[in-house]
Formats: sequence, structure tokens, C-alpha cells
Amino acid sequence: MSEHRVVVVGGGFGGLQLVNELRGAGAKITLVDRRNHHLFQPLLYQVATTILSTSEIAWPIRQLYSDRRDVTTLLGEVTGVDPTAKVITLRNGVTLPYDTLVLATGATHAYFGHDEWEPVAPGLKTLEDATTIRRRMLLAFERAELESDPAVRDALLTFTIVGAGPTGVELAGIIAELAHHILPEEFRNIDTRKTRVVLAEAGPRVLPSFAEELSAYAQHALEKLGVEVHLGEMVTNCTAEGVNIGERFIPSRTIVWAAGVQASPAAKWLDVPADRAGRVVVEKNLTAPGFPDVFVIGDTASVKREDGSPVPGIAPAAKQQGTYVARVIRARIAGKTMAAPFRYSHQGSLATIGKSAAIIDFGSIKLKGWVAWWVWGIAHIYFLIGTRSRFAVAWNWLWIFLSGKHSARLITQKETMRDDG
Repeated sequence: MSEHRVVVVGGGFGGLQLVNELRGAGAKITLVDRRNHHLFQPLLYQVATTILSTSEIAWPIRQLYSDRRDVTTLLGEVTGVDPTAKVITLRNGVTLPYDTLVLATGATHAYFGHDEWEPVAPGLKTLEDATTIRRRMLLAFERAELESDPAVRDALLTFTIVGAGPTGVELAGIIAELAHHILPEEFRNIDTRKTRVVLAEAGPRVLPSFAEELSAYAQHALEKLGVEVHLGEMVTNCTAEGVNIGERFIPSRTIVWAAGVQASPAAKWLDVPADRAGRVVVEKNLTAPGFPDVFVIGDTASVKREDGSPVPGIAPAAKQQGTYVARVIRARIAGKTMAAPFRYSHQGSLATIGKSAAIIDFGSIKLKGWVAWWVWGIAHIYFLIGTRSRFAVAWNWLWIFLSGKHSARLITQKETMRDDG
């Protein structure tokens, strides 16, 4: 009897967790990803804001599975799935047959029908996004140092973040600290303490997925750092010159989009129902409707809890889904059935505001401030891959705490000091 062929598309948290859990299961696993690395996305904003370097939060997938003879890693982009013939097609025309397919293809930025904003308001999902944002941010300060026109200088020193979820809040806090506390002594012609950091949120409060008391604390902490928080107004336009929040125009040469996500085209590949964000509406065992041999997990899947509320698109949820699907596949290989549906166990929500404050919502237990920051830091270091990465990140954070200096402030691309948008 031939080995059971499992094709996993996506090397994120869910995909890697599944592959890890299938060790010794008697499956022949092929892992396909558009990039050659696994990314620890919760710390991606720290690359964008000069705290960490790219190598500290990303690892080559081939290296991770170099000792797994049952795992074949392929660098490629899926363009279609034929669930009837049970094959997937890559952009280069290569086809891969499967017995079980797992789609963990993640999500990208959603501009709510305004994709023309993307060049001037990049989102933050990949290492390329992070280095682009970092470059634009650092070049804004450099160009402001050379600028003689006060209005242009002010626009260069205005940074706008659209969306006040965890990514938006974390970006705003670090950029404000960088401008107000780290850079002032390094520039001679500008006072970086006059930098404006604008956080725009269409909803009534920041961090809407957290308890109201923690949202209020986060907003107060941001405002204490000098962040301007605009609530209850939608962004109506983004250009290279600035951003419109409601009827108001704010000259701002650096805009970052953190307001929404759009799932990969997995639902279109399978021609199955999807939610408004394009996520596949999966069955209780995380299979695609009508295709029991196709599982969809992570940000690609719309999963409901027992009470009907959505499972959040966070790393712990994706990892739990990966573990569950691996158990189902193991049972099928062994000729058994696994009838229990997927059940999500919420382990808490975390967000940091600057370098010394955070909020944590464990449900019955809520933490904020310095203690929460320590818990947040320990949790993130624990989930990093490898001793080297844990040591490097911990050392960087300690260095910043002791010295007040960020260590990853290199502008490495060829672009000169001009508008990137």
C-alpha cells in the first residue's frame, strides 16, 4: 500500500503545526509556500519599527525540516485546485496530486474596494512589507532633515496608521517612542519630538476585540506617548500627499494600512461558500463543504465557536486547527474515524503599547501595564523557533530597555530620498 499523500499549502502557524504533528504518521508530506521562510508574524511590526532584524523572526522552511525525510518542501505559488481530480496546480504549470489537501494560505490586506491606495498605504503581512515600511519611515526623517519648506517638513514628520487593532496600536506606540525619545539627539535641523503619529479607527474604540476597560487603558497609554487617536471616522482617501479622515485632510507622507484583511483565493479555487473577507466557510471538522479530503485552516477559514461567534484570526487558533487536522489525518490513515468537531480554546488576547506597557485579556483575568508587558514578552520569546532566535530577541529588547537605542535602523534598498509612492 502506497503512503498517504498530504499536500499542505502555506508555511504559516497552522501549516507548520500540522506538519509537526504528522511526524511518524506514515504520510508523505509536501509543503508548498510562495516564500522560503516561516514568519513569526506577531513580531513583524518590530521589524517595521527598527527593533528587530528580519532574521530574528523568520526561518528557512527547508532548514526546519531538514531531518524529516517524510517532508518535501517546494517553493511555489498555487494557482488552482481540482478537488475532483485531487490535484493542485502551481504557477509554473507543475501539478501535485494529493490524497489529503490542507489549505493554510493565510490572508492579505483588504482596502475595502480601494486597492489603488495600496502603493501609498502598504499593509503589514510579510517581511517585504515590514522592510518597505521601515525604509519609508526612516527616509521620511532623512528627507525632513534636508527640507526647507515648513509645510512639507511637517507632512514628512506626520505618520498615519489606519486601523486600531493590535497591529495598528503596536505600530503607533513604537513610532511615537522612536520619534519622541530615541531620535531627537541624532538630528540637527529638525526636532523629531514634533513628529505627529495619527491613529485612525472607524469604530468607537481602539482594540475592539478587548474588554472596554483595557481598550480605554490602551488609548490613554497611546495618548500619553503623544499619539493622536481619531475614532468613529472612516478614512475616505489615501494619496502620496496625505490622508482624508472623514472630511478632514491630514498631510502625511507615510501611511500604514492596518484596517482589514482579505483571505487568499482558496474559496474561488474550490468554488465553495465564503464570508465577506473571502474565508472558506468550513464544516465542523474544518473540511471544505462537499470535499471531505480538503481541509482549510488559519486565516483562510471562517470557523465558528460553539456559541456562534467567530474564531479569531490569531496564531494560537491556527495552531490549534493544525493540531486538530493532524489528528483527523492520523485517524484516517489508521482506518479510523474522528467524529469530534473542532473546538477552539481561547488562550487570551495580547497587545503591547510602546516598550513598557501592554494589555492582556485572559477573560476572567485582565492585566495591563508593566506586568502585562513582561508576560507578553515572555510568551512571545517562548513561541519563537530555536534558542538562537530567543536569545537574539531577548537581547535586543534588553539592549533597547537599557540604552534606549534601536539596533535595526539600516536603510538597505537602493531607493534614494524620494517618495516611494
